[in-house]
Amino acid sequence: MNADVIWTPYCGQAPDPSALLRSWNLDPWLLAALAAGFVALWTWRQGVVERRAAVFALAVLVLGFVSPLCALSSALFSARTVHHVLLIAVAAPLIALAMPKARTGSLAGATAVQAAVFWAWHAPQAYGGALSSDAVYWLMQLSILGSGVWFWAAARAASAPAAVIALLAAMLLMGLLGALLTFAGTPIYAPHFGTTMLYGLTPLEDQQNAGLIMWAPAAALYLFAALWRLGRMLSPPAEGAAA
Repeated sequence: MNADVIWTPYCGQAPDPSALLRSWNLDPWLLAALAAGFVALWTWRQGVVERRAAVFALAVLVLGFVSPLCALSSALFSARTVHHVLLIAVAAPLIALAMPKARTGSLAGATAVQAAVFWAWHAPQAYGGALSSDAVYWLMQLSILGSGVWFWAAARAASAPAAVIALLAAMLLMGLLGALLTFAGTPIYAPHFGTTMLYGLTPLEDQQNAGLIMWAPAAALYLFAALWRLGRMLSPPAEGAAA
């Protein structure tokens, strides 16, 4: 891909740092879709926990798509990585928690699909396509979020040992992609070749930051979830539970 290509990302051209905090995305179609999704989750008539999860999921999606993070992700691949991690490892489990438990199919299949989708969209050509077409951009976002919801819903419905294994596998796959990006010797994401210097980073430094985000905090989210499930499995039953 040529660095001279004029990219047309959904979130707009990379903003100057001085204008970043004013760069909110108020696309009416997006706002309507977020509102409709929230109403759908809220009206499932679940309990307090599920409704709180729906509220927090909406907040995370607003942060990713409406706040200046959206515009910043046009400039920095590391910001795009934060955006994708919010989708797959924060919004997705919250949405899965807000939904009623249901049969979700194979947990192994959900784990493989989530990883395959995430890795595929971080291939340079696929990533470049998403930043030059709104349709491809939304295919990227919805497939990342959808595969994440499937994975977290399947992990929620599975037995604790199976869920722990799946979560650790997801952690390793996220960390491996992060390590590959961190140790890459050259930048590979052409849409950001001409935008990172606005923020005092070379394209390679930006890419390495993105790799570190995947390798450490993003992978840690799966580890924490695995440890939480393991802790619940090993905890003694509450008094009176057998009564």
